[in-house]
Amino acid sequence: MKRETIFFSIRNIVFLTLFPIYLSAQTDTLFFEGNYNIVVDSIFITGNDITEDFIILRELNFGIGDTLDHHLTSYNRERIYSLRIFNEVKLIPYQYKEKNILHIEIEESWYIYPIPFVTLNDRDWEKVSYGVSVSLLNFRGRNETLSGSAAFGYDPSFSFRYFNPNISYNQNLNFQVSLSYSTSTNKSTEAENLYGASFEQKIFSSRVQLGKRFGNYHWAYLKTGFDYIETPFYQQGINASDDNIDKTLVVGASYVYDTRDLTLYAADGIYALLNYEFKGLGIDGINYRVADLEFREYRKIVEKFTAKWRISMRHTAGETVPYYDYSYLGYSERIRGYFHDGKSEGNDRLLASVEINYPIIQETRINLYWIPLLPNSLLSYRVAVIAGLFGDTGTTRNSGDPLAIKNFNSGYGTGISFLLLPYFIFRLEYAINDNGNTEWIFDLGASF
Repeated sequence: MKRETIFFSIRNIVFLTLFPIYLSAQTDTLFFEGNYNIVVDSIFITGNDITEDFIILRELNFGIGDTLDHHLTSYNRERIYSLRIFNEVKLIPYQYKEKNILHIEIEESWYIYPIPFVTLNDRDWEKVSYGVSVSLLNFRGRNETLSGSAAFGYDPSFSFRYFNPNISYNQNLNFQVSLSYSTSTNKSTEAENLYGASFEQKIFSSRVQLGKRFGNYHWAYLKTGFDYIETPFYQQGINASDDNIDKTLVVGASYVYDTRDLTLYAADGIYALLNYEFKGLGIDGINYRVADLEFREYRKIVEKFTAKWRISMRHTAGETVPYYDYSYLGYSERIRGYFHDGKSEGNDRLLASVEINYPIIQETRINLYWIPLLPNSLLSYRVAVIAGLFGDTGTTRNSGDPLAIKNFNSGYGTGISFLLLPYFIFRLEYAINDNGNTEWIFDLGASF
C-alpha cells in the first residue's frame, strides 16, 4: 500500500523553526558561463567521505573523451541528486596543463534518521497514523538502505526493509528484502456491503527481489514472496481461499525504464513500468494475476515552462480475485476534482494526467551553517516553488464491463508545489470536476 508521510526530522524542525529568524540563501547556479562545449579528459570527485566513487560515476551518461555541454551537465547533476544521499552537487569543469578536468563536488547528507512521523494512509487526513522510523542510508558508502518503522493510530503496522543496489558491481545486480505486518481496515465498499459491516484484516507480507541494471536506464527484476491475510470471518470473494486465512505465494517480474533527470520532481525524461505477478499458483484454491503498466513523459517546452503526462493501468484476473486486491481509485491513486469524494473499485483501473509547470522561485540553496553544534549536512537545503495547471481523468471497471467514456471521472485545476529537497515536497491545489464541483487539496509528494 502506498503511503505519503510527513517527516518531522531534525532537519525539518531546524529549518521550520529558524527560517523566520535568519537564513543564508543563494542561487544554486550551475558551473558554465555561456554556451560552450568541452571534451572531458579526466573526472575526479571530492566531498564523498563515505560514498564510494562508483556510486556516483555509474549515474553519469558520459565518460572520458565525451563532449560535455551545459544541458548534459545539468542533466547529470540531477541524476546524482536523485540518489537522495547528497545535499549539494556541483559539476565544475576547468583546464589544467591543457587538459579538461571535470570536478564533481558533493556534500553528503546526514545518513542516520530516527524520525517521528505522521502518516496519511491513502492520502486521507482522517486516517492518520503516528510512530517512529529509523533509516540508515548509504550504509557502507554503497547506497545501501536499512530501514524499519512502527506505526500506531489508524491501521497499526510494523515494517523492515533492506536494499542493496550493488551486490555485484561488475554484474550490476541489486537485492531487496522487505517484511511488514499491519492491521488494515477494509476499503472495499462491495466487501463491506457483502459482510454488512466494516471490518479489519491482519496482514503479514514478505518479499525478496533480485534485480539487474542494464546500462544507465534499464532495470529488470524477479521477485517472490508470501502473504498471510487473516479475516475475522469467512466469505467467498472477501477471501481468496475457502478459509478465513489466505496464505498466498507470490512470484513475479517487472521492468523499469527511467531516463528522468531528478526523480523526486522531474522536468525531463521518460519513466515506464511493467509489472506482472502470479498469486497463489493454485495452492489452497488461490489463483489470480495482477498486472501494472505505467508510462510518464517529462519535457521542457518553452522558456522555463515544462510539461508532463502519464497513463497508468492496473489489471487483475483469475478464478477469484479477493476484494482486498481489487484496483481502487480514491485511495493512494486519486483524481483531482474527486480527491475527497471519488472512491471506486473494480478489477481494472485506468488513470491519465497532464500538467504544465512554471517555476515561481527557481532552485535556491539555503544554508544555515552558522548554527553551532549541528553538522553542515543537517543545515543545507535545496528549495523551489513551482506553479502549475493540471488535468486528471480515470475510471475503474469489473471484468466484462464495457470501457465507456461516460464512466470516466475528470477534473482540472491549478496549484503550487513547494520543494524542500532531497526529501520533502508538498502541494496546495484548487480543482474543479466535470460536474462543476470544486475542492481544495493539500497533498504530499509530487503528483507523479
